[in-house]
Amino acid sequence: MDIESGTSPEAGMTTGAVALRLGVAPTTLRSWDHRYGLGPAAREGGRHRRWSPDDVALLERMCCLTAHGIAPAEAARLARRPEGPQHPPAPQGHVTRSGRVVLIPAPRTAARAGRGLGRAAVRLDSPRLDTLLAASVTEHGLAGAWEEVMSPTLRAIGRTWAASGDAAGERYVEAEHLLSWHVSTALRRGCRPKGPEGDEPPVLLACVPGEMHTLAMEALAASLGERGLPVRMFGAAVPVGALSEAVRRTGPRAVVLWSQTRLTADRVLANLVRATAWGIRGARSRPTVLIAGPGWARVRETAGMRRPRSLAQALDLIEAANEA
Repeated sequence: MDIESGTSPEAGMTTGAVALRLGVAPTTLRSWDHRYGLGPAAREGGRHRRWSPDDVALLERMCCLTAHGIAPAEAARLARRPEGPQHPPAPQGHVTRSGRVVLIPAPRTAARAGRGLGRAAVRLDSPRLDTLLAASVTEHGLAGAWEEVMSPTLRAIGRTWAASGDAAGERYVEAEHLLSWHVSTALRRGCRPKGPEGDEPPVLLACVPGEMHTLAMEALAASLGERGLPVRMFGAAVPVGALSEAVRRTGPRAVVLWSQTRLTADRVLANLVRATAWGIRGARSRPTVLIAGPGWARVRETAGMRRPRSLAQALDLIEAANEA
């Protein structure tokens, strides 16, 4: 076994090793498998992905095409074409000392979608917002649509409102509120239950006391649901006692605490949630706690408490907590 690359001649490469080689997130590879059928030909034990050289070559073609601005759905179709080039031209970029290829950004369909979404929000055009948001979810998946289209557009409108400083700014406040509502609706529409949950432990999502910003947690809830993982979303400003009781009653795989500002980020609260245990005496368990959002920027990670920097990283950490 090659520890660094995560490969063996018999089993192939792990998802993490392939992601490192290609310079993409593991969740991107899983999304491509789910949405476009670009998964490994064989799975160890019927579940764990093991990527063969042919599988990796297909993903390399996919990365090359998307790096040149081709939409993922079309790139997947072209990458699978047997008459297509087996070794596509390498995209512009550079290689780090670890061997990871860092691509020079190419024009993205997501950027164009974000501009259209912003214009529709400023016009207060609800039907157009619904159409554009649905198209973004179809094109990029829930996690990709949030990180590449929805969230950047909301931030851009917020910056415009903050910089206006006059009566015209009120228009952008309305635009931001309208867009937030439609984003929330699109996230819920895009995620449909996969079936009965069985005995699988859920993920608990909550905003800390005093925190009213929920959209990022809604995006995470939708993305987890898209992957068939059970979720309990408690929303804004959850009291500490209620959250601890929910942990004891559900025995979650992970608890995600969202804080938008340093005023609401409370390390004592996070430690209390981390210390909440369940199960029989002598075999009690505690949840992995993810402290998410810009409010936690100055809080250090500890054992059992992680701070994801993105939605994709949060998904990876939650899946890792389930496999531990």
